Amino acid sequence: MQRIPQVPIVTPPKENAREALHLAAWLHDCGKLFVPDYVTDKAVKLEAVYNRIHEIRTRFEVLKHDAKIACWRGIAEGKDAAVLQAQREETWQALDADYVFVAACNQNDRPLDEADIARLLRIGARTWLRTLDDRIGISEFERQRKAGVPARALPAPEHLLADRLEHLVDVQQGDSHDNSAEIRGSMPRPKHRLNLGELYCLSVKSGTLTPEERYLINAHVLGTIAMLSTLPFPPELSSVPEAAGSHHEHLDGSGYPCGKQAANLSLAARIIAIADVYEALTASDRPYKPGKSADEALVIMAEMARRRHLDPELFDLFVRAGIPARYAALAQSERPGGSPRSPA
Repeated sequence: MQRIPQVPIVTPPKENAREALHLAAWLHDCGKLFVPDYVTDKAVKLEAVYNRIHEIRTRFEVLKHDAKIACWRGIAEGKDAAVLQAQREETWQALDADYVFVAACNQNDRPLDEADIARLLRIGARTWLRTLDDRIGISEFERQRKAGVPARALPAPEHLLADRLEHLVDVQQGDSHDNSAEIRGSMPRPKHRLNLGELYCLSVKSGTLTPEERYLINAHVLGTIAMLSTLPFPPELSSVPEAAGSHHEHLDGSGYPCGKQAANLSLAARIIAIADVYEALTASDRPYKPGKSADEALVIMAEMARRRHLDPELFDLFVRAGIPARYAALAQSERPGGSPRSPA
């Protein structure tokens, strides 16, 4: 297998340093062209092109409808109407409560604990009855994913929440920019490209991303390196690939994709890392999280600098130079009708 393209530190001539930094900053996320938008902007755990909570809500409706039918059937058979109606109401209330819980898990309202995961498993174990063929009207890609699972005779019981083999999307030759890349220990590639299992996704304890989706997002750096390493930059701008492709590396070696140490990180890469973190924390246009105030962002970044995930000296300069306030003013001037977050 080929290795990740090596991007050694190149110190540009002083007169070209600003231009090289400017280009690297603009291009540092170009590798996100390889990442599906629904992964980059994933706002809820069941999102995959669309929010699959709608399918699950329909299943709950089916179970509520079944409870209603059972009630009326029992009454028609001469059983105690009051008892049957009370049982129906109890079933409805339990289903409503379970759906509210599943919906909250999907929205990542709070981190999940083991009791939450156990409740999801209990809810998912309930069954509903499918009477229609689930292998017609689907794409060839979906059909291939179902091919390894024998079709079941109808009517077929289905779990309310399921992890099925067809939820596993494998990496195929040519569908990913890092197929032939040797991924370092700091960024191992998962076995599957995606795991769309409903319980699997809902059980993510914090955030909305599965490990597979987190890898796809992190792999944008590999895309940036691969793209920029092939461009014929003139010698005075040859530092651009390293500066742009190292913005998720940490001085202590805990970053990605290569786990570089401080000695292998250029000044430009360290600058872009600080700017990237501050912009990401304060951005108010991310569907998966609210933006933080400047104060909140700086507290988080101070801890990152203490742990040497960011350059402590550059972070100190970033704060003392008043860049957060200047950034807030610039962002406000480019946002018609908006109001800036407090810079301090």
